[in-house]
Amino acid sequence: QVQLMESGGGSVQAGGSLRLSCSASGVDFSSSCLGWFRQAPGMQRNWIATSYRDNSRNHAQYVKGRFTVSKDIAKNTLYLQMDSLKPEDTAMYYCAAGPWIHDNCEWTYWGQGTQVTVSS
Repeated sequence: QVQLMESGGGSVQAGGSLRLSCSASGVDFSSSCLGWFRQAPGMQRNWIATSYRDNSRNHAQYVKGRFTVSKDIAKNTLYLQMDSLKPEDTAMYYCAAGPWIHDNCEWTYWGQGTQVTVSS
């Protein structure tokens, strides 16, 4: 059974930093796509970053230079380091995992989310 559990969210002032963690069980970190998404109230869920099975990673343009995805395979934990936070980063943040199929990540498993609130 796959379980993903996010932690590390909270309230921070603009310009501050947070590090989100996603603890996973039942997921093979060495062969899966691992990613972060976020959703603000009334908005669609948006992709933030992906850590691929070959240890490469990719970030959405709107977070490049501010957010960094990483993983610790030994701990089965995915991280999102968020620096220079802005009020528009306020959202529920989700981690996701899934297989690499047909040159794409199939986001099969999702955590429950952790709230990030950035005040101006």
